[in-house]
Parts: sequence; structure tokens; C-alpha cells
Amino acid sequence: MKLDIKSIHSEHHHYGWSNKNEPKAIIKNDQLIELETIDSSGGQLNNLSTIEDIKNLDFSKVNPVTGPMYIENSEPGDTVEISIEKFETSGWGWTANIPGFGLLSDQFKDPAINIWKYNKSNPVDSLFSNFASIPLKPFVGTIGLAPKEEGVLSVVPPRNFGGNLDIKEVYEGTKLYLPVQVSGSLLSLGDTHAAQGDGEVCGTAIESPMKVLIKTKLHKNKKIDSPFLETNHTPLLKKNIGSFITTGIGEDLYVASKEAVSRMIDYLTKNIKIKDIDAYMLCSVAGNLKISEIVDVPNWVVSFEISKSIFD
Repeated sequence: MKLDIKSIHSEHHHYGWSNKNEPKAIIKNDQLIELETIDSSGGQLNNLSTIEDIKNLDFSKVNPVTGPMYIENSEPGDTVEISIEKFETSGWGWTANIPGFGLLSDQFKDPAINIWKYNKSNPVDSLFSNFASIPLKPFVGTIGLAPKEEGVLSVVPPRNFGGNLDIKEVYEGTKLYLPVQVSGSLLSLGDTHAAQGDGEVCGTAIESPMKVLIKTKLHKNKKIDSPFLETNHTPLLKKNIGSFITTGIGEDLYVASKEAVSRMIDYLTKNIKIKDIDAYMLCSVAGNLKISEIVDVPNWVVSFEISKSIFD
């Protein structure tokens, strides 16, 4: 049986979040969509790039996202579920130190670049020079809906409607839930990565263009305040167990941490049906609070993860 898949080419991309962006496609509930992405340099870098290319980067062209797509019947107050179905990888990527960007930009002021090569049919690992082999786990770095605010918002900082989250758990099999702020949602994604550490501390991961197959599902009158994730496996346990992940996004890491934990407590009380004080103590002994992104000024992403296995 041939699957009904709507394809969106990477030529249909934009550089800022806006509720005035023209939709490139209209999609129905439970429809499969394949999106072709450009790397986060906006195509300015390739597998032959050098330090000179880093010096000449045009920042007005970074972090393009493919879309947007109009989701039928979605309205403010709804939630869109995005299931990450599959990646078709390119076999190459880049990581760079870009002067003035990154957590330690005051210490590392010179440009640097590493070009990665990997098996695009089986992206398992990639060598970093002669001293490290990096396990690969393709994921979507930037995915979001349109904001209710008027005007064009930069695509670089993450926001509560999604965007440049850089949460490495947005990989195959994950379900990402985003709050709808405008009619039609206007979903876009890009900034695909072959691998990344939590925090993305130098400002770049293994930036690698890919095709991404997703499926959307609309949850009417289900309101959430910030992105929520449900994964289907736990890498360290090598089992299809998965976890629940809540988020806190903003300029203050402490406030974002409190929001991420509070949202997990809310989730557990509503869905696991336990008391809030029990959920709070459970989070303290079984949850993991971590910085997912700390380089995209002025907003940072804190995530809180708890394994589904403890509820079996």
C-alpha cells in the first residue's frame, strides 16, 4: 500500500517566526509529511568548508526552517502533537566555533571547524580527528509554531511555542507537543543535527541537513504552556521504555528550572493520579533536571525527564 505523504522542499523556508508567514501546505490530522531541511548555516557551509567560510558567515541566513504548514482546524488553546517518524540523513555535517557565539565565547575567540562524515544509510558514529568516535542520534533542533505576537521574531532564541529548542530527545519515535497560539498553527522545522551534547555549549552540534518524516495530530481544547515530549526508548537501558520530558524556557535558568519541575509535577498529578507532594518527592529521586540549550541568547532551555519504567 502506497503511503499518502506530503513533501515540502527546502526551498520553502523562512528565517523568522511570524503569524503572517504564508503557508506552503495545508495538512490534515494524522497526515504524514516529509520536510527537506537546510543545515543551520543556511547552505553557506558544505563538506569542503574551511575556517575562511566561518569568518565570512552571513548571520542573516542562519537557522532557516522549512515551512510553514497550516494545520486544519487548529485554533489557540489547542495542542499539536508532532510524531518524529524517520530521518533520511545526508552523510555529512559540520561543527564550528563561531567567534562571539557560545557559552565560552570570551575564552575561545578564534574560528574553528570540523567536517564530519558518516554512513548516511546507517548513521551509527563519526570520527572526531584521531581521538574520539562520536555516537550519532539524528534529531530536530528547531521546530515550532507561529507566535501570537505581531511582527517577526528571530528564529535563534527558543520560545514557549517551540523554536530552537535543541533538545536532543526530539529523535525518531518521540512525540513533541506544542501549544497553538494562532489559527492554523503554522508549523515549521529545521536545524537538524546528527548528534549533540546537552547544552550545545560551543553553539553548534553536528549540523547536518536531512529529510524528516513527521506525523501531526491535533488535540482540541488541550492547553499546555510549554513544549512537552514523550520518548519511546531509554538509550542507557537499550529498551523501548521511554520517558516524559517537561520544559522551562526563558532568560533565567533558575526560573526555567522551577517551571520545568512544576510542569512535571502537574503532569504526574493529572496523568499518573498521585498527590502533588508525592510527585515532588518522586521527581527528586527519579527525575533528571538538565540544561538542554544555553547558547541561544536571550532564552535558555531547561528540561526535566522522568522514565516511564518506574510506573510499570
